[in-house]
Amino acid sequence: MAIVGYGASAGWFVIGGLLLLAFGVRRFPAYAGLSFTVLISVAVALAMYHPDWLQNWGGFELKKLIIPLLQIIMFGMGSQSSLDDFAGILKNPKGVLVGIGSHYIIMPLIGYLLATLLPLPPAIAMGIVLVGCSPSGLASNVMAFIARANVPLSITVTAFSTLLSPFLTPALLKLLAGQLVPVDFWKMVMEILNITILPIVAGLLFNAFAYANQTRRSVGIQLVIYLAIIVLKNYLAIQTGEGSMLEGTLWNIGWFLVVPIVGGWLFHRISGGRRDILDRVLSMLSMVGITVIVTVITAAGQKSLLDVGLLLLLACFLHNTLGYLLGYWTCRAVGLNEQSSRSVAFEVGMQNAGMASGLALQMGQLATTGLAPAIFGPLMNTSGSMLANWWRNRSGDDREENLAQPLSQTPKALES
Repeated sequence: MAIVGYGASAGWFVIGGLLLLAFGVRRFPAYAGLSFTVLISVAVALAMYHPDWLQNWGGFELKKLIIPLLQIIMFGMGSQSSLDDFAGILKNPKGVLVGIGSHYIIMPLIGYLLATLLPLPPAIAMGIVLVGCSPSGLASNVMAFIARANVPLSITVTAFSTLLSPFLTPALLKLLAGQLVPVDFWKMVMEILNITILPIVAGLLFNAFAYANQTRRSVGIQLVIYLAIIVLKNYLAIQTGEGSMLEGTLWNIGWFLVVPIVGGWLFHRISGGRRDILDRVLSMLSMVGITVIVTVITAAGQKSLLDVGLLLLLACFLHNTLGYLLGYWTCRAVGLNEQSSRSVAFEVGMQNAGMASGLALQMGQLATTGLAPAIFGPLMNTSGSMLANWWRNRSGDDREENLAQPLSQTPKALES
């Protein structure tokens, strides 16, 4: 149909075929985990064939949904964790330091090399560097669990790479990509605090009150730390000429401290602190959120993707797979065991593409810089699933040393 001039109509067969495939793979346990990735492909196909449908509904620009959806996903990540997860750095400091160092050295450098070597427009090439400079995401923890790797190490590296991202991401981006397009360092710091850190703070507080598993002293210390983060974020906003210090601080306290505390307390009273209920809800919200984000970005950048799509896909594939390869062998070279090396491989190769998309939106370059994160996200989940299942079926040389479960997360939570 496409060859004889009915390309638009042929699109519905592509979309329908992918949709049937998404439901079909669920019948096979070995491939059921790929169903969500195929659904992402359905959304991408729809956005490529009918981009006008997915940019504006009744005068409302759908790209305005991206930041709130990212904040919900980050809240979910925080609500599945507690401060105990950060204690992992005391138990395995070498693994954590190697993981964070590899993450923030290998991926930014690979991104820079690909952006400079491949003939891509500067704004699109910057998206590759932006992905490389972003922290690792929750997906890497899930892959580490499936691969029977060192899950506590994975969680700790994710947590600390995220905490460092307000400073390292804009600094690295300005250093490596400043020549491509201008980068406002302090504005990006503020955006990362708003998109990532504050929602995670809200999730951690929700966790403390929803499951009532922490002492009053611990909760009190957290409140002081989180209040300091909110004050810092609003101080930076004033320095960049945005908003009012008092108004912004009170607004953030209400949304990111008061609401999660009240919500966590109500959840505990109503559900008795049952984690499985929240797991299912947050899992569904995360899947819907990621699908909407990828769809909107693809629709906004459809014209650019038609011009550089295959080249950008190749760049993202190389970025992702080289991250796995170099992350794993760096760990083996410095003496980390098999399971820890697997975890760090996922931490290096898998990025928080959602946060990168949000930053591209805030920079006003969703249809260009935002394309690389939109491609990298589904691609890394596909490759990560395949690598995790392959490793799961291969025995590690020291598996028994490193199969401790997460400090506060259950396998069921990770699977969701």
